[in-house]
Amino acid sequence: MIALIAIATVVFMVLAVTGGIGVWEAIASAAAIAALGFIYYLLVTAPVNREPPAIIAPAARPAENPLQLADTIVARLPTPVLVIGPGGRIEQANPAARDFLGLGAEGAQLSAVLRQPKVLESISGALRGENQKPVEYSTFAPMESHIRAHVIPLKTGQEGPFPWRALLVMADETSIKRADRMRADFLANASHELRTPLASLAGFIETLRGHAREDIGARDRFLSIMHDQTERMRRLIDDLLSLSRVEMDEHLPPNDEVDIAAIARDTIDVLGPIAREKGVLIEADADEATLVVGQRDQLIEVAQNLVENAIKYSASGSRVVIEVRGGLTRDQAEHSSHALGNQAARVAIALPGGPISGQAKRRFAVMRVRDAGVGIERRHLPRLSERFYRVDGQKSGPKEGTGLGLAIVKHIISRHRGGFIVESAQGEGSVFSVFMPMPAAKAAIQDAASTE
Repeated sequence: MIALIAIATVVFMVLAVTGGIGVWEAIASAAAIAALGFIYYLLVTAPVNREPPAIIAPAARPAENPLQLADTIVARLPTPVLVIGPGGRIEQANPAARDFLGLGAEGAQLSAVLRQPKVLESISGALRGENQKPVEYSTFAPMESHIRAHVIPLKTGQEGPFPWRALLVMADETSIKRADRMRADFLANASHELRTPLASLAGFIETLRGHAREDIGARDRFLSIMHDQTERMRRLIDDLLSLSRVEMDEHLPPNDEVDIAAIARDTIDVLGPIAREKGVLIEADADEATLVVGQRDQLIEVAQNLVENAIKYSASGSRVVIEVRGGLTRDQAEHSSHALGNQAARVAIALPGGPISGQAKRRFAVMRVRDAGVGIERRHLPRLSERFYRVDGQKSGPKEGTGLGLAIVKHIISRHRGGFIVESAQGEGSVFSVFMPMPAAKAAIQDAASTE
């Protein structure tokens, strides 16, 4: 093509030189031929890539294994789930089930860790392919719990004499049961304990509306009594609500780290004015930064209840001592008080659940509150934490309290997986001790310090 264009250009230039055509006509003709040749080259001769541009496809996602996905979902469920095979053998269990039942390796017998005949009977039926109804059961040691067990038969498709498996799902309904009981107990206790102050208020109001209407002295005296009764009702309702909240969450242990030595010092600051008004001296004998696993607000309530009782039952001019010690074994925390001598009566109102051998490496911190009161008879000690229980001679007046303080202490310490010990000797006073587990890291430091 280029050669033909060149030849045509030469021919037109020769014609222009010989006079056949004009010079400008020869140039225009050569240019036109060159343009036509170039267009022909673009449309016909030039190589054209007629394939569409390549589209880069995204990397294909690997197909997910449905069984693997199901295992992942079950493993992350907060509800205990188990697969039971022939003979009641545990074939699979998610982490929640392992924690709930304290399982070791898979393959153990379910009957060895779950002694509930109704549940085991339901599993036996499911292993025969029979549909089962939910089973409810309750346990009260080491902690109260209410469980609804769902047992579902599963067909594996495997040939053989045992084609069925049982899927066991355990739903914890403790909070629901506790909430129902809390409402019932609150209504029963409130209606019983509020009846007396309400009757008193009604009587005084009727008197003020009657013959004492114009008696200024009687009116002031009655209004003062009515104020005290109203304050008693307020404190009673507050204590009942506090006790109900603690009982509802008692099966859920706390996981924060709290310095009970600081709580002891704060309690002295808060109750110091009350102690000075009565002429009682409060002292603290506490280690530095004694950490326990607990909830600060509840442990403050424990300390204030114990110290307030100690002030109440100590004579003017006596002393109340708050002692805090850490790094103790369970045996040391449970038996190391004996501050009142070997003749004192001693009762454990609450203790940590589980065998002592399993807690050999745990370390505990103890808080002891000693008063200089008249002491408590041995026969009264086991019942001190009962609701509204009062030792002979104690009255439930507007200034004396509601009779719920030690019940609140017991349930808070039970929730903290700790212990509550009472020691008393008549004429010597009483010692109320509570101990709670320390954080694992702090316990390791205590062990290292003790071996040096």
